[in-house]
Amino acid sequence: MAKFFGNLNAVMIVGLIAALALMFGMDANISGNAVGRWLHLFFGVLWIGLLYYLNFVQVPLMPTIPDELKPAVGKHIAPKVLFYFRWAALLTVITGLYVAWASGWVHQAMTLQAPYQMIGVGMWIAIVMAANVWFIIWPKQKRVLGIVEATADEKAAAGKIALMASRTNVLLSLPMFYTMVNANAG
Repeated sequence: MAKFFGNLNAVMIVGLIAALALMFGMDANISGNAVGRWLHLFFGVLWIGLLYYLNFVQVPLMPTIPDELKPAVGKHIAPKVLFYFRWAALLTVITGLYVAWASGWVHQAMTLQAPYQMIGVGMWIAIVMAANVWFIIWPKQKRVLGIVEATADEKAAAGKIALMASRTNVLLSLPMFYTMVNANAG
């Protein structure tokens, strides 16, 4: 069992098979919308989980990590976290838009028409957050991590901007959760 649980790919494949077995075994009328909702939840949990990991764990602990150990975070951990973080953000938005489209209310939600205003606000917040990830946080983090060449001053400035954008996403995550959980959008 230790060998199995030591292999993340194997665990994810078995989890996917178990989910598909439940979906198709227990629901004879499984729809693309139901699968889309499941994918939206999965990618959303991954995205926001990594957002919270970065803001509650990694960033606050960096000043306490000895200098000789910081390259391990910057060269190995952070790039991997940011890879999953940015793709989970994009896939969360895409699957959310798909669910709204498949449900027949994407236009009403995006234009904040009744009764889809609340879910629409949540969708717009998520789009702003994903744009923050792709167009502010990731480009600035590439400088901070040395993926893109930058001077020490440029890295420091990029780090400050990335932190503000990331903390903006933490701030926006709370109202977004409210809209997503409490919207009655069918």
